[in-house]
Amino acid sequence: MDREALKKAWLEEEKAAVMLGWDFSHIEGRYMTYDDRLPWDYYDIVTSFLDAGKRLLDMETGGGEFLRSLGHPYNMTAATEAYPPNVELCRRELLPLGIDFCEAPSGGELPYPDESFDIVINRHGSYDVGEVKRVLKRGGMFVTQQVGCENDRELSELLCENFVPAFEGFRLERELGKFRAAGFEILDEGETFLPIEFYDVGALVWFARVIQWEFPGFSVERYIDRLYAAQELLERDGKIAGRIHRFMITVRK
Repeated sequence: MDREALKKAWLEEEKAAVMLGWDFSHIEGRYMTYDDRLPWDYYDIVTSFLDAGKRLLDMETGGGEFLRSLGHPYNMTAATEAYPPNVELCRRELLPLGIDFCEAPSGGELPYPDESFDIVINRHGSYDVGEVKRVLKRGGMFVTQQVGCENDRELSELLCENFVPAFEGFRLERELGKFRAAGFEILDEGETFLPIEFYDVGALVWFARVIQWEFPGFSVERYIDRLYAAQELLERDGKIAGRIHRFMITVRK
């Protein structure tokens, strides 16, 4: 293990850690996640409730990639986003299509009148249950897939000293309680833990810099000794392993 060469390579990965939308192609083939093996299909759930006459809102749409994959009429579609680089991307990509795109704070007030939407969806973004209820029409649907508080915890603890999850307690049962308390009808729910594996430490460095809320304060210089330990683990086991944590909720107002 040439430590200086490794450190130089990891610093390059750190510099490259910029993301638009939700694009992990930079580390394709260097890691494996099992998001495609969830016991539910978010796309199928969402599309099962859609028809051309329903008004749809996608909260925290990222770059709008998933939203556009739905093929819903653009004049019946709205989206919000908070992350500044993605806001600019959405303005370029979604507004010219006729999608009603607005910048909105993560998990905060939605810039739409009461009872504006038949369906609100949210994949891996923050939400406020009261705001979701406010903008939904009576009988309207909310479908969300979320990243739970245990997501990547093993990886975070490997790289970051004294790691504390940013969203401790963010689990299915707690969120179901919020929706029940707000008067929603629970139609479907699920929670799962699946593997995530990295096959080189550089890919993990890039990942940690992009997903900063899961690796608070991480940098190559600050945690170089932990990265060397991760390299030793990789050379021993052939991979660095953790778990993803996902849950899904479908409710009706």
